[in-house]
Amino acid sequence: SPAPAVGEKDEKRDDPVVAIVNGAPIQRSDVEEARGRLPAQMRQLPLQAVFGLLLDSLINTKLVAGQAREQGLHEEEKIKRQMARIEDQILERAFLVRYIEKRVTEDTLQERYKKLVEETKGKEEISARHILVETEGRAREIIADLKKGEDFAELAKKRSTGPSAAAGGDLGFFSADQMVPEFAKAAFALDNGAVTETPVKTQFGWHVIKVEDRRPAAPPTVEEVSESLRAELSREIGAAYIQGLR
Repeated sequence: SPAPAVGEKDEKRDDPVVAIVNGAPIQRSDVEEARGRLPAQMRQLPLQAVFGLLLDSLINTKLVAGQAREQGLHEEEKIKRQMARIEDQILERAFLVRYIEKRVTEDTLQERYKKLVEETKGKEEISARHILVETEGRAREIIADLKKGEDFAELAKKRSTGPSAAAGGDLGFFSADQMVPEFAKAAFALDNGAVTETPVKTQFGWHVIKVEDRRPAAPPTVEEVSESLRAELSREIGAAYIQGLR
């Protein structure tokens, strides 16, 4: 049958042919699929911004692959094995996507969300400020200045090297699992208004911490966590299926 014309649409869906390479059509859906293989940052760009680049890449691939076939590369054993491995990977991915999609339902997502809400009960969040410096000696000097009555927020603005310095070291409210363990352990052990007696070391440097307030932790809304819960369930279901096969 003759090759479709550029711009001709598939009868079943709006998927026009956007190029023809030696009689082989490239459709809009091929370009959209190629966009999905881009790095995450580039996937955020509108399709129009990368359309020409992706189409050129697909055209080049078809042209060079055509030359490879003319020279019989697709019949070489080493290349046949590589192609078979890629075919297996594509089949694995396609199978697992369909298998998982059938099992990650609104009901399973709601069950996982309810579990998250239950886990949040009884936990608390604290509001704290911190001053981050490069050495333990500097941190001890700051603790001494605080004991003399200097204002924590003003010291943070002047001496903290952390990104919260401009806000007087204010970190807002956070839960323990949102901070590195050493910081969380020290902060959550403090009473309201208290400052760490000794500097706290983390991978970022030396911290002086002041706790300002506490409140019960509020669970996130289902909208806020639906994507992360879907990803979590997908990983678990896929891993369990593969383990069953093994």
